[in-house]
Amino acid sequence: MDIKPFYSYLLFLFVLISCQDKKEEATKDFFIIQGEAQGSTYSIKYIETEEIVVKSQIDSLLTAFDLSLSTYRPDSKIAKLNAGDSTIVVDNLFVETFRASNQIYQETEGLFDPTVGVLINAYGFGPSKKHQNVSQKEVDSLLQYVGFSKVKLQSNLTISKMYPQIYFDFNAIAQGYSVDIVIDFLKAKGIKNAIVEIGGELVAIGSNTIDHKKWVVGIDDPLQEPNQRKLIVTIGIENLGMATSGNYRKVITDSITGEKFVHIINPKTGKREKNNILSATVLAPKCIMADGYATAFMLMPLEDVQIFAAKHPDLYIMILYADDKNQLQQFTTPNFQKLQLK
Repeated sequence: MDIKPFYSYLLFLFVLISCQDKKEEATKDFFIIQGEAQGSTYSIKYIETEEIVVKSQIDSLLTAFDLSLSTYRPDSKIAKLNAGDSTIVVDNLFVETFRASNQIYQETEGLFDPTVGVLINAYGFGPSKKHQNVSQKEVDSLLQYVGFSKVKLQSNLTISKMYPQIYFDFNAIAQGYSVDIVIDFLKAKGIKNAIVEIGGELVAIGSNTIDHKKWVVGIDDPLQEPNQRKLIVTIGIENLGMATSGNYRKVITDSITGEKFVHIINPKTGKREKNNILSATVLAPKCIMADGYATAFMLMPLEDVQIFAAKHPDLYIMILYADDKNQLQQFTTPNFQKLQLK
């Protein structure tokens, strides 16, 4: 048997497949979807040979998310729960958010607590947006309605509350979860390389295969002026979610001492406490967890964040804080430092 034609055929087939692969790779392009959601904006960039996902699909996905977890929609499940309807059967979106919140609540010894909603509303940071001063007496009376240990997810997917006044507010973690949901949708469509950002929280999967690099993300300077865009650092990420918590453009400077700080509601004391941590950026395998941890770190002394970081090596952390001389300083974990671009 003459095997030369057979090998010639194999060589031809290999060259043909290689050329097709190169042609397919060469025709891949960025597809960008942008819109509004959750009182902010979203941006999606994915790499494919053709348009696979369109804006209407994303908008539908985010609308379903809001119908579960948005306190700003009176027809949402969470709004009905907060209004006292104990018969509401929650969906998987609510269940996953509840479970992630409970985990972080336990790990942070109550510093992360989505039942702080009653205090958020009292201070005027909730849907009503009626800012007001709250007396210590009022704070003390409201604290009985705060505590994630006072709520329970039942086996029939209803929620029981120790007090009907308990008010859920998942805004400190839900936005991160919404990014995870969009990413999961893209993956289900076969997309392997994408970056999704909603209101500043983001997830990157795969890499920027067109430019042959990781997805590049910038982290803002919390002390920048409103008309500025100043970056503290840029990082390259793959297959990670990222969330940043901090009162950007709302850093308070004491007119006498020059001290820089932010005000955060502490669910344990019920008070708006000041902290010299100006922003916390966390990267984790899931954005829902990154979002929750970033919120909790805003309430911790820097030393406690450092201890927490040592116990959670899967978290990539950067803390921006004001030192004793009111100078902006950084604390970064070793794994975060490896993400930084020169």
